[in-house]
This record gives sequence, structure tokens and C-alpha cells, in this order.
Amino acid sequence: MRKIIHFLGQFIRRLFQGPPIYYAWLVFLLGLIGVGIWGYEAQFMKGLAITGMTDQVSWGFYIGNFTFLVGVAAAAVLLIIPAYIYDFGPIKEITILGEILAISALIMAMIFVTLDLGHPERVWHLLPFIGTPNFPASLLDWDILVLNGYLFINIGISTYLLAMIYLEKKEVKWLYMPLVLLSIPWAVAIHTVTAYLYNGLGARPFWNTAILAPRFLASAFCSGPALCIIIFQLVRKFTKFKVKDEALFKIAEMVAIAMGINFLLLGAEVFKELYTDSWHKAPIVYLFAGLHGHTGLVKWIWMAMAFNFLAFLLFLIPVTKKNFVTLNLACILIVIGVWLEKGLGFIVPGFIPSPLGEIWEYWPRITEIMISVGVWGLGLLIYTLALKIAIPIETGEMRVFGASSGSLNGPEPQQIPTKGQKMVTETVSAISIEDLPRVS
Repeated sequence: MRKIIHFLGQFIRRLFQGPPIYYAWLVFLLGLIGVGIWGYEAQFMKGLAITGMTDQVSWGFYIGNFTFLVGVAAAAVLLIIPAYIYDFGPIKEITILGEILAISALIMAMIFVTLDLGHPERVWHLLPFIGTPNFPASLLDWDILVLNGYLFINIGISTYLLAMIYLEKKEVKWLYMPLVLLSIPWAVAIHTVTAYLYNGLGARPFWNTAILAPRFLASAFCSGPALCIIIFQLVRKFTKFKVKDEALFKIAEMVAIAMGINFLLLGAEVFKELYTDSWHKAPIVYLFAGLHGHTGLVKWIWMAMAFNFLAFLLFLIPVTKKNFVTLNLACILIVIGVWLEKGLGFIVPGFIPSPLGEIWEYWPRITEIMISVGVWGLGLLIYTLALKIAIPIETGEMRVFGASSGSLNGPEPQQIPTKGQKMVTETVSAISIEDLPRVS
């Protein structure tokens, strides 16, 4: 109990410590959350009718953000595999920061699903064995199970490792390695089940494709690690935590591979739809060229394709991949490009045309944008406050009963004296106090 009280005291004290830019960042995030609460008040009172969604296009901005954030959370596996399976030191040092990002992304993803329900007080109906879901036939319930399971796995791993560092104890591998190994297939499962939510709908030909799950995973392994590269650079700039260039460049290599696979799968899907020349090609025609004069998403999807292709080239060329100006530009382009592709560029065309052949174009209204901004602000606030605990523990500034004299990324290893140092120590210790005047 004494250790817990001491930890809480240290944590609360550190929450209110920081440079002016830290306080400005917190005020900015609280402002975003305030905007979201303001928008949600209107939605809660008037219902989803004030959003851009209709009976014809019943999923929109919220579900687009949900799909993107599930991918960000799944991308943590690209840090876990080289860190724990191949014991790659530079990435192993930053794995906990990636797991905390996955936790924040999962919380935001589940909030977006709750917002899309319209009645948040009824969310308990979706819980298996508690509410009244159609379990196990309901894929939405399976998605809830895998998302919550992955959330608790990441919380368990990061909490245990940070606790061992804080208590200055050596971690026991058999206690956390099973969770680490379980998190790898589970990370694949969260985005696979999310893909099954879409491709299990036979009446929506745009989503009803067998390669949707690998497409989701490939795009997730692009945007998630790219976001990590940006965040890790900010962490090492504004904190004492060291992030090695080798780790960032290794992540960039994995992003380049994932981008190539993503383009291959997207090209295969476009070819299948256009070459068969059936009525099922209507959604993809609407997305890339417009349909019967409706071109609401055409410029946005081509912007996404241009951003993704330019980023792919920057990640592919060794010179630009190892130059932080072009590397950061590529990361920003990937995050925006994948968000557009997996958001509105994926959700909306699935509803066009409607089963009756009607075209109902969707665009998010200001209320949806305000609420979404608030959710992102909350997620970034959670990540910021979590880093206020994790970074001081990992750098040795925060220990169970005082700061450690260790290095920035952990305690210094115990120095073993050389043979010469040992002889000098033994000689000095053999001299008695009475001998000191004669020695001098």
C-alpha cells in the first residue's frame, strides 16, 4: 500500500510539471474535447438525424474513423515481432510506447462505435452474456470481444513491464511472454474481424470480397507505423527518452513493404471489378470517376492515391527514407492517404447505389466533425498522460522510492572493475588510518 500511495503521489506531481509547451498542449486538447462535447450535446438531444447519415447511407464519418483506428491499434504488432521475437534492441526500447498508442487507439475506436449507435445507454445490449445480442452469429459482437481482448492484453503487457522497471525488479518472462505471443495473432484478428463486418454483407458488392481482410491489414501496417515514426520523433525531441535512428529506419522499411502489398491488393480489386464489367462495378466507378453526375468523392480518392504513391516512392528510395525531412513528409502523406482511403473512400461507396438503384451522396456535417475532433482530442490526451508515467519510469527518473541514477532508457549496468582498478582498490583499503601520515 505504501508503494502504491508513493506511486500515485509521484504521478500526480508529474502531471502538473512540464515546460510551457506541455501546458499549451493540454489546453489545446481540452479545447478539442470541449468542441466534441458541444457537438455531442446536439446529437444526443436531436438524434442522428442532424448528421449527414440517412437510411440509405447509415455508416459515415464515425465508422470511417473506427476502421482507421482499429488499423492503428493492430499495427503495434510490427513493433512486437522484431522486439520480442527477434530481440531487436532499438525497437525493443520503444515497444511500450507503441503498445500505449494501441491502447489509446482502441479506446477511441470503441467510442466511435458508441457514437454511431445513437443511444449510448443501450450499448450494454451488445455485450455477450450480459445484453441481448445475436451471439455467436453477430460479427459485431465478435468485434467487441476481440477489441476488448486486445485492449486488456496491451494494458497487461505494458503495465507489468513498467511496474517491474518502477520496482527495480527483473521481469519474469513466463509471466508476460505468453501475452506477448498471444497479442500477435490477436492483432491480426481485430482487423480481420472488422473486415468480416463488411465482406459478410452479400448485398454490398463493394465490400463483399475475400481479399478485404488482407487489404485492411496491409493498409494498417502502413498508417500505424507511419504515425509511430512521427510520434517517436516528438517524444525524443520534447522528453529525455532516447529513440534510436535505427529503430525509425527499420520501421520505415516495414512500411515500404506494406505499402507495396497494399497497392497490389487494391490493384487486384480494381481489375476484378472493371474487367468483369458487371453491375457490381458501380460503387468503384462512383468512387474513382463518378456515377451519373455524382462525383462527391472523386477528388478525395485521387488525392489519397497520389499521397500514398508519393509516400511509397519516398519510403522506397534509400536516400529519402533516411532523410528525416522526406521521411516525415512520407509519414504525413501516408496517414492522410490511408485515412481517406479507409474512411469515406471505403465506407460510403459501399452504400452506392442503394438496393433500389438510387444514389444518395454522403458528406459529414459539422456536428459529426466536431464530435470526431473531440474523440481524437480525448485519445491524444490519454496518450499524453500515459507517457507522463511511462517515460519517467523508462528513463529512470521515477522509481519506487526516489529517482534512479540510471541512464535515460533505464538503469546503468553495474560496472565490473578492471584488474588494475581492483589492485588499486585493494591497496588503498589495506592502508590503515595510522599509516596515512607516513603515506603522505
